[in-house]
Amino acid sequence: MNIWILIVYLFGAPIVGGLLAGLDRKVTARMQSRMGPPILQPFYDVLKLLKKETLVVRPSQTLYMEFFFILTIFTGALFFSGGDLLLIIFALTLACVFFVLGGFKASSPYSFIGAHREALQMMAYEPALLMVAVGMYMVTKSFQVIDIIKYPTPLIVVLPGIFFAFFFILPIKFRKSPFDLSTSHHAHQELVKGILTEFSGKTLALIEVAHWYENVFVLGLVYLFFASNVWLGLSMALVVFLAQMLIDNASARVRWQAMLGSAWLVALVIGGINIIYLMARG
Repeated sequence: MNIWILIVYLFGAPIVGGLLAGLDRKVTARMQSRMGPPILQPFYDVLKLLKKETLVVRPSQTLYMEFFFILTIFTGALFFSGGDLLLIIFALTLACVFFVLGGFKASSPYSFIGAHREALQMMAYEPALLMVAVGMYMVTKSFQVIDIIKYPTPLIVVLPGIFFAFFFILPIKFRKSPFDLSTSHHAHQELVKGILTEFSGKTLALIEVAHWYENVFVLGLVYLFFASNVWLGLSMALVVFLAQMLIDNASARVRWQAMLGSAWLVALVIGGINIIYLMARG
């Protein structure tokens, strides 16, 4: 059973991720009174990048991004096969570390600043991600995703604070305002693409597809809060994604101090209160 799930994930996640990226660009354009590109435009962009020459400052920067791509897929594979949620979060963190290292290796001032901001973004969202794993363990008594999914009632009922903390940091993972400090997926928001400045061709296509895999995994985490009802979980994952689009278009990019401080404050206060509640209820 797990083998078939993995096959569906490996081939289905980039399709779903690409369609979500296309939907994002289309809806964002309509919110800004523009026609916008077709839904399939992200796939056209990736195919075009695959045909272009890959130019790099140092060959090792491509190697780092290949590790980022592989580990991102590995993270999702662990998740959708029902693996250990704590291990999954650590695998995602390792993938993001390679992403940061690739940015630093490029030696461009824009790439260097983008990589530095990417590291700050990791510092901002990690506490909330760890609270998701800890909170779900305290309720279900298991870190295994397969056991969490089988919990009879929606976890959002007992984890509203942790869900809010997780929702708060999602703009970082989706690379949306107000927390899209290192780079943005929307070209009209960037004069220079931050951490992605020195990447092109096949390597840039690889990064884009990795982000599609990552977005599907993140929405899978949203699904876990409502997993007792399949349709409710899928619906809420879509609602959260649409809500992030609205926040993106209604918010201006903040400074890194505001991002880091607010993300930690929400995680430690609202998420912390939720953890204390779970400890009190036994």
